[in-house]
Amino acid sequence: MNRTLLLEAGVWIVLCLVYSGCGKNAGAQSQKEADTGPHPAVVEADMDASHFKVQHPEQFPCAAAAGYVASPQLNVTGVVSPDVSRQVPVISLASGRIVELDARLGDIVRKGQVLFKVRSTDIAQAYSDYRKAITNEQLTKVQLDRAQVLYDKGAIPKSALENAQNTESNAQVDVDTAKEHLRILGSDPDHPSGIVPVYAPVSGVITDQQITAAAGVQALSSPSPFTISDVSRVWILCDVYENDLAQVRLGEYADIHMNAYPDVVLKGRIGNIGEILDSNLRTAKVRLEVGNGGLMRLGMFVTATFQGPRKEQHVMVPAAAILHLRDRDWVYTSADSGVFRRVEVVAGNMLAGNMQEVVSGIEPGTNVVTNALVLQNTVEQ
Repeated sequence: MNRTLLLEAGVWIVLCLVYSGCGKNAGAQSQKEADTGPHPAVVEADMDASHFKVQHPEQFPCAAAAGYVASPQLNVTGVVSPDVSRQVPVISLASGRIVELDARLGDIVRKGQVLFKVRSTDIAQAYSDYRKAITNEQLTKVQLDRAQVLYDKGAIPKSALENAQNTESNAQVDVDTAKEHLRILGSDPDHPSGIVPVYAPVSGVITDQQITAAAGVQALSSPSPFTISDVSRVWILCDVYENDLAQVRLGEYADIHMNAYPDVVLKGRIGNIGEILDSNLRTAKVRLEVGNGGLMRLGMFVTATFQGPRKEQHVMVPAAAILHLRDRDWVYTSADSGVFRRVEVVAGNMLAGNMQEVVSGIEPGTNVVTNALVLQNTVEQ
């Protein structure tokens, strides 16, 4: 009886194992038939870390690197600065204390506009000299008239009359000089005042201010209370490395690009190339002269693009084909049998049509993956 039970139990176990295996085979077969989507890309690393083999390379479309002919470009950073020949200092001809300040740093002023007023003791001294000169001239005029009468009657010689005429002429010169002194100080000789207004000599922007309200000012002294700059034309000062000076030529033009207005391109004429190089940076100052329509502010950073003398062959690829990884630029080149190779390149400027220049690393006609980031993510997985 026990042998019979054991035999039946063994047969039952065998049947269970058979049916279990059949179920697994049937499930796997049905899952395989239901899987109709694209196969995932499987990457196999080569002995060379820069080579990768992909089982389904059609998932990574490629494009041939194109070539184009253009002049080499040199991009440098510049700073907008005032044209020193268009900077005018504002000076005060009277010493004293500022009692009114009508302009500030950065203000746009017009020629003849009052900038500040000074209460000056120079006016009192000049007016005193003017009154003394008038009194002296009146006295010499009376003496001249008396001498003329005496000379007509033969009481004095002609030399005495000439001396009186000379004295009166000198007195009149003193009056004119004292009057002009008052006018130069900014005071009316007929209505003198101790407060002297200082006017803007030219129109422009106040780019420097050295005074404040209630401060003292010294006549014809340095520094000047204000400096007015005409910003209708400005300078752009660029630092160009010694190795790149061959691309910069006096009298030619450069393209000016501003970060604030990326769609605006201005033309700047090269007006000067510094004769002395910076001993530490090995750069020379290059001055561009640019007409300013009001967009450029003093101190603004811009990018100046200089064109080379001869045209050269360049390479361009889709911008997405360039991978920025670890502070370097790479592209994936395509070979036969689904093999891709990662190549280091030097990326250049962005071009029209979402293209980007490749300075070095590949040649025209090289097949590159149009979207390097997608392939890179697949490789990392």
